[in-house]
Amino acid sequence: MTGLTPVPLQDTVLLPERLGELTGLDQFGFAGELVAAFLAAAFVGTLMLAMTGVAGPWAKRKITAAFTDRIAVNRLGPAGIGIIVADAVRLLSKELIVPENADRPAYDLAPIVVAGSALLGFAVIPMGSGIHLADPEVGLAYVFAVSGIASIGLVMAGYASSNKYSLIGGLRAVAQNIAYEIPLVVTGMSVVIFAGTLQMGEIVAAQHETLIEIAGVSIPTWYALVNPFAFVLFLVANFAEVGRNPFDTPEAPTEIVAGYQTEYSSVYFVLIYLGEFLHIFLGGAIIATIFLGGPAGPILPGIVWFLIKIWAVFFATQWLRSAVPRVRIDQLIEIGWKGLLVLAFANLVLTAAVVGLIA
Repeated sequence: MTGLTPVPLQDTVLLPERLGELTGLDQFGFAGELVAAFLAAAFVGTLMLAMTGVAGPWAKRKITAAFTDRIAVNRLGPAGIGIIVADAVRLLSKELIVPENADRPAYDLAPIVVAGSALLGFAVIPMGSGIHLADPEVGLAYVFAVSGIASIGLVMAGYASSNKYSLIGGLRAVAQNIAYEIPLVVTGMSVVIFAGTLQMGEIVAAQHETLIEIAGVSIPTWYALVNPFAFVLFLVANFAEVGRNPFDTPEAPTEIVAGYQTEYSSVYFVLIYLGEFLHIFLGGAIIATIFLGGPAGPILPGIVWFLIKIWAVFFATQWLRSAVPRVRIDQLIEIGWKGLLVLAFANLVLTAAVVGLIA
């Protein structure tokens, strides 16, 4: 077979175990396993942080400029790529200003919670080429759970800032996340019905089979092709979860300055900004894993296909940011509770019925 015949998606050995074997750390028992796990987590975390460093200061501006017929950053380095270093120096060298009446413990912890919750989610994502930290049986439930922790961080930031605009932004964020987290999880459960498991590696493996063969080209059973309606529902709910247009009401600058992050500066602002883009990439990683075959693809290594897919999701978020106007907060909540939630449950029931009939 030719064309879209998928390459092997995962290796049987997880990255920490492989590092333990390659470095000889597995000979030192639990301590060696712990060091190998730390090294593997550091590698994956560094990879995600590096992508975020490129996406936030540079790629976001370039993509938006292309859509709006403007000239983006172009002064520092080739194609303005030096803006990544310049922005890092500029932001980190600014004075950290804390509001006088801020609730300091919550104010300090909120940026860490927002960024850290996204990094935790990548622990169970199979990235291909043997890059997979852990594969628990409840992997999909785990990644939904840890990504939802960010809502707590946003509420903490809004409340602790002692600013009415921040408080409104934090309340909007939690209302939005509750309204769209349920459709997101329910739509994800339709994938679980197809795959018969919550384990991320098994969900990817279940998409190895051939859906149809056309002119010698095998079309794989990616769930975006098997159930495109669920794929679209999940995309919309994910865009709302990560606060992208038209669902960026928690930080709407024309209404509430910058929402929950209004009073943050210097390294704290960098952490919140970093967390926002990490969650976009985490959303893209979940979409790639449960709907787009994970790291599957012809010719190129699995990790390359995986990165292409999550960057495609990032590109879509910037496309919407340039093309779709923001909805009002009341419209946003109505879309979530009266529209997306109903459609998500309808999709779940229909999926269960179809799978039951086929079985």
